[in-house]
Amino acid sequence: MKKRWIALAAIGALAAGTVSWGAAANDVEQPEYKIVSSQDNIEIREYGEMIVAEATVTGNRDSAMSKGFRTIADYIFGNNVSSEEIAMTSPVTQKAVGQEIAMTAPVTQTKTDNAWQVRFIMPSEYTMDTLPKPVNPDVELKMIPSRRFAAIRFSGRGGMEMMQQRTAELQTFLDTNGLTAVSDPTYAFYDGPWVPGPFRRNEVMIEVTSE
Repeated sequence: MKKRWIALAAIGALAAGTVSWGAAANDVEQPEYKIVSSQDNIEIREYGEMIVAEATVTGNRDSAMSKGFRTIADYIFGNNVSSEEIAMTSPVTQKAVGQEIAMTAPVTQTKTDNAWQVRFIMPSEYTMDTLPKPVNPDVELKMIPSRRFAAIRFSGRGGMEMMQQRTAELQTFLDTNGLTAVSDPTYAFYDGPWVPGPFRRNEVMIEVTSE
């Protein structure tokens, strides 16, 4: 119930117009990863398979985040065929739709009709067979294969200008180190809107080839 109350508070803050937001609390499960290499605030990480609950929503980045968060929170709070509550995890991620690109293509910033994918990572105790099925057809459960990401970590409120600046820094790192991007940026938010900006954890992540 504590995690539910915290997440509901986050939803309330979003509805009130809070720009930066994140997952509910610092004590929730986060996906495990292996650090392949690091340089300052940038890491190359190997993630294993994970299951996500995803909602595709339209609008500007902030309004899409709020709508997507509420949609998936409704699912994990019991709007599923089993009426089962599912624990919150961290981070909550957001990515513009239409960003998957060929491995040899350059990274672009294009998106389709201001559509965004918002995802909650499901607790590792579940499988696709044991997760309760969503009642809302706007919530989709997906198995995501293991992948390698370049990630840049930073604090602050995570506004769009900041995200674009960090994305540019990460792209420069990829170019300098001869790494090939296979997706456009995913934005990851780890903390709730009540956490002061200097103490928040935000990330921009770009999938790269494992070679």
